Amino acid sequence: MSTMHSILEQMTPEAREALLAHSRQVTFPAGTRIFMERQRAEKFWIIECGTVDLDTHVPGHKNAVIDTLGYGELLGWSWMFHPYTWHLGATATHDVIALEFDAAAVRNLCDENSAVGRSVSRAVAAVIADRLDATRTRLLDLFAPHGSGTPLAHAR
Repeated sequence: MSTMHSILEQMTPEAREALLAHSRQVTFPAGTRIFMERQRAEKFWIIECGTVDLDTHVPGHKNAVIDTLGYGELLGWSWMFHPYTWHLGATATHDVIALEFDAAAVRNLCDENSAVGRSVSRAVAAVIADRLDATRTRLLDLFAPHGSGTPLAHAR
């Protein structure tokens, strides 16, 4: 992403302000396992500095890195959908500074204010679509014949 808080910039000013009211700054040293697949998704983050690898468990192999997130990107969307468990794992690859959000509080905010809920949902949905495309491409790069992993966004 090219700008700070890109997901926030996709939201209406009202939604952005309401969401930021539920944030606090946190740090994760390089090497920190932030979350693992199938754990409860109780928080999410917007990365201000540093990088995070998203990975998936591959039986009989080490975890496969699916994507690397950095400056301004949303870390975690599983908090938004029942059963609120992570679909991937995440590890800080460089020291990370991020805004941390309490998932339950943000879900309540979205339920109480439908305009904020729509804005947050649209922004998160755009991230999900991009992540699914990146995941598909990376898995094809890892496990399919060479050249199979052309991103759908580039194929159109």
